[in-house]
Amino acid sequence: MVRLQEVTPYLVLAVPLTFILITTLFFSLSSTTNPIFLPLPTSPAAAFPLRRRSPSGRPGECDIFSGEWVPDPRGPRYTNRTCWAIQEHQNCMKYGRPDDGFVKWRWKPEGCELPAFDPARFLRLMRGKSVAFVGDSVARNQMQSLICLLSPVEYPEAIWNAPDQQSVRWRYAAHNFTLAIFWSPYLVRSAESDPVGPTNNGLFSMYLDELDEQWTNHIDEFDYVVVSAGHWFFRPLVFYESGRAVGCYMCLAKNLTDLTRYYGYRKAFRMAFKAINGRKGYRGVTILRTFAPSHFEGGMWNTGGRCDRTGPVRADEGVLRGAQLKLYTIQLEEFQKAEEAGRRRGRSYRLLDVTPAMLLRPDGHPSVYGHRPEERVKLYNDCVHWCLPGPIDAWNDLLLKMLEADR
Repeated sequence: MVRLQEVTPYLVLAVPLTFILITTLFFSLSSTTNPIFLPLPTSPAAAFPLRRRSPSGRPGECDIFSGEWVPDPRGPRYTNRTCWAIQEHQNCMKYGRPDDGFVKWRWKPEGCELPAFDPARFLRLMRGKSVAFVGDSVARNQMQSLICLLSPVEYPEAIWNAPDQQSVRWRYAAHNFTLAIFWSPYLVRSAESDPVGPTNNGLFSMYLDELDEQWTNHIDEFDYVVVSAGHWFFRPLVFYESGRAVGCYMCLAKNLTDLTRYYGYRKAFRMAFKAINGRKGYRGVTILRTFAPSHFEGGMWNTGGRCDRTGPVRADEGVLRGAQLKLYTIQLEEFQKAEEAGRRRGRSYRLLDVTPAMLLRPDGHPSVYGHRPEERVKLYNDCVHWCLPGPIDAWNDLLLKMLEADR
């Protein structure tokens, strides 16, 4: 079991990325002056009932989220030559990553096997159904992994794009399957109030009691909704409730109380789950994808922090701490409350707990391999997103296992 301990919070980066052909640059602060790999005590997830950690939610099943990475000489199931959906800044092999060992591991749960993703099986299960991802660029990272994993059977066509190109719907015509991403990095209504802000990183306003209708108004149309959020909460934020500013995080405003990022994070998830449970027309399954840790070592995102490891660490070496541990714990707490409230209304919830597995993969990030070395671009080392192909593909192995258990 991955071991975790809370210590002083650090900062995390969400680096610039492009959306397929559209370049969207953004920054957020990140954790990192000290290594995160130390043997420390128990996981907060262990305090949650086992039934929430099995694929179907039924007790007695294997906990597919607890395990270790084992060698897999078969290598990746797609490459940057066979899949067009890889975003440039996550196309690590294209931009010269010298090692390929990071794609030759698979996730092995304790006490059972996790089958490799079967694209034909997935599309058969999803015939006539729909899946939506709601969140930030890491949610998009998972969706693009899914498109690549499905590519040996069928490629989708885009059937709708939001004006800003951040939200997209795809259709797999041969299987009548719809896949979508709804851009909502804060889950509630938000706006950039200052592109520079107190830390040259932007300043965002979060309206904690207002829905982000760009996704909440559409979930009735989907059979599965995968919700996530995390790294954007390391930016400076101003929190609004009942139409007035009630506090902030790192905004440096003398007339506002510093309520910490955790105040906004908890309220955002609580509001998102409240919206889901309150939708009269929603009959889908809500899946919480847990926080995916960053792995900066040797510095912060803007002071030379890197993620240059070439293989996973052992389960007894992993530690989640500080801000990342706190965000993960808040997710689990709010998920449990939402699931209990939703059960009374006939709602279904599942937990896609990727945190323990991804904590052990400091080798899976693009780092400096998101652009050509000679390119003059203002990009910092990316230790937040995940190379494609790479360890993030295991998220969809887990997702398929969960979908099969729901049959």
